[in-house]
Amino acid sequence: MAVTATISNHAKYQMAAKQIDLTATGDNIKLILMNTTFTFDKDAHATLSDVTSDQLATEYGYTQDNITLSNQALTEDDTDDNASFTADDVTITASGGDIGPTGAYILYDDSTADDTILACVDFGTDHTIGDGLSLRIQNIEITIT
Repeated sequence: MAVTATISNHAKYQMAAKQIDLTATGDNIKLILMNTTFTFDKDAHATLSDVTSDQLATEYGYTQDNITLSNQALTEDDTDDNASFTADDVTITASGGDIGPTGAYILYDDSTADDTILACVDFGTDHTIGDGLSLRIQNIEITIT
C-alpha cells in the first residue's frame, strides 16, 4: 500500500483566514504518531482534541505532543503552480521497549488557538520501532495546490 497524505479542510480554512503561518519564522508545527486503528477524516479531524485518543501513548522514547518540526520553509513554485511547506527530517528512537505499532502521523499547528490539524500522512502499512531502533520520517512536505 502506498503512503498517502491528506490536508484537513479546517487547515485550508485556517490558512485562508490567516490563522496559520507556515513560514520559517511562523507557527510552531508538531508531529504526533497515531495508533493502527486510526483512520483520518479530513472533515471531522480538524483539531488536536479530535484525535488525541488515537495518539500513541507516552512511553519508550516517544512523548505525546513533544516533536516540534525544525527549519520550516515555505516556497512558491510557479512551474507546478503550488506552494510547499517543508521541514527537517524527524527521528524517533525507541528506548527500553518498542514504540507502536503506528500507521500514520499527524502534523498540527500548536500556535493556533485550537491546535489545527494540518495534515495526516498514512504510512500504508504499520510500523513498530523496536527497542534501540529508530524511525526516520523524511522529506516532510505539504503541497498546497
